[in-house]
Amino acid sequence: MIHESNEKNTITRKDFLKGTGALLVGAAGFSAFGGAMSLFGSSCSNTGDTIKLTYSNFFPPTHLNSILAEAWIKEIETRTDGQVKIDYFPGGNLTPAPQIYDGVVNGLSDIGMSCFAYTVGRFPVNELVDLPHKYPNGWVATKVANDYYNEFKPAEMDETHPLYFHAHGPGVIITKDKAVSKLQDFNGLVIRATGVGAKIVQALGAQAYGASQGETYELLSKGVVNGSFTPRETLKGWNHAEVTRYVTNCYQLGYTTDMYVVINQNKWDSMPKDIQQVFTEVSEEWIEKHGKVWDYYDKVAIDYFLELGSGREVIEVDNDEMATWLAAVSPLVDTHVETLNTSGLSGNEYEQYLHDRVEYWSDKSPSMEESVAWVESEIIPLT
Repeated sequence: MIHESNEKNTITRKDFLKGTGALLVGAAGFSAFGGAMSLFGSSCSNTGDTIKLTYSNFFPPTHLNSILAEAWIKEIETRTDGQVKIDYFPGGNLTPAPQIYDGVVNGLSDIGMSCFAYTVGRFPVNELVDLPHKYPNGWVATKVANDYYNEFKPAEMDETHPLYFHAHGPGVIITKDKAVSKLQDFNGLVIRATGVGAKIVQALGAQAYGASQGETYELLSKGVVNGSFTPRETLKGWNHAEVTRYVTNCYQLGYTTDMYVVINQNKWDSMPKDIQQVFTEVSEEWIEKHGKVWDYYDKVAIDYFLELGSGREVIEVDNDEMATWLAAVSPLVDTHVETLNTSGLSGNEYEQYLHDRVEYWSDKSPSMEESVAWVESEIIPLT
């Protein structure tokens, strides 16, 4: 069951399904993920009572990362032969984005998807992932985020059982009225940013304003903030293109936002081993899908932004100017690593591992065109 979001800046689920041929309804829709769902993998025998779960997600229901969450739910239900049933609450409708993790810990929901950036300081080991590491795209960032957790399994997440992670491509500066092309242009600006993004914005000279993506549309439209430090995806996925005129590409900063999908630890421990195995297998498969969706959004979001016209502009920062930006933010990584070290954690080892995995996965990354083609043919087939 899907419980509708009350997000003001998203179209309704009903309208979306009309427009996409009910993508996620029925076996035909799920051919987008490799054919009829019964062909995905082995199923569990139905030998016990139905396990009923709830899933809270901060993404609005029409966002492809929400669509993927729904597909993940359906796949879990199918492979367990109906032994698992999951009620889905998108758009922060059950628990707001900053409260989703605690909501899972405390049993307000059994499963949750949100960002570490919304709870700054609580997950210092995972927050290192968000800092500038020259991620070229969301696919690479997603692969690295999963490798990183699986390698170190930081104790800061021991209150839940992590299922998988995904992360967006390098962020950009989007602004409503003022173009940003020089470091001094940040002076006097209020930029929505969270977590590591807020630290970067402050290092560049702007004032950071902490707010979730679900709040950003209204903040921009009312002039509470001048812009946002964000992935390009938000221009379309959250409709921010409607209330901004400028996009400043600053990929060289290479920061990301690590996002988690976790399940309540007690709930996880109570499930039979074969059910747990289904959750693990499906989650592993969904990592690749989210990575490609992030790359897809980076392309189509800019296209959508420019199609709106009215003087909208994409600004490229030249190499000499970007060097001043990089110099301004470079101490952030060193400071965070040292903080981890002084806390008795292995900050230097974490940092080296991230660099190594970014290099490893960058050599294996699909092209932007390949990711776009995959999403268009497999997730949102034309009707």
